[in-house]
Amino acid sequence: MGHRRWAGVPRRIRITVAVTVAVFAYGTAVHVGQLLIGGLDPYPSMPAWLAGYFVALTIADPATALLLAFRRIEGLVLACLVLATDALANAYANYAVDQAGGVTPGRVGQAVITLLTAALLMRAPAIAPWLRRRPSPSASRSQSPRPPEGW
Repeated sequence: MGHRRWAGVPRRIRITVAVTVAVFAYGTAVHVGQLLIGGLDPYPSMPAWLAGYFVALTIADPATALLLAFRRIEGLVLACLVLATDALANAYANYAVDQAGGVTPGRVGQAVITLLTAALLMRAPAIAPWLRRRPSPSASRSQSPRPPEGW
């Protein structure tokens, strides 16, 4: 993340966003790897709609990471939506589709995604004021105003 782009943003916000960008970069690598290994049907045991969702993350994950790295509010909204739906999709895959009993690697992964979702949703109100919205055509390209003290 560029130093000038993030100048004036508190360290705790920069760290939270950097970790979130890293999570989505990791997700991108996982989903691209599954496509490379699995070919046209990377999730053969999943229903078509669920497999389609996981394939769509190949685009959604890097888009989210880039938007956040560029300090865009759209990235935060997308991050919350993608993590929440990913947690739900993985819950369905690991508890409804996978009939294995007990703890499995997929269930551990689903728990981690759920914890990441909860953490981001709790931090989103503190992060949002520090991100930029898309300027309207008539608006000047000025910096976003600083949030009130205590954010």
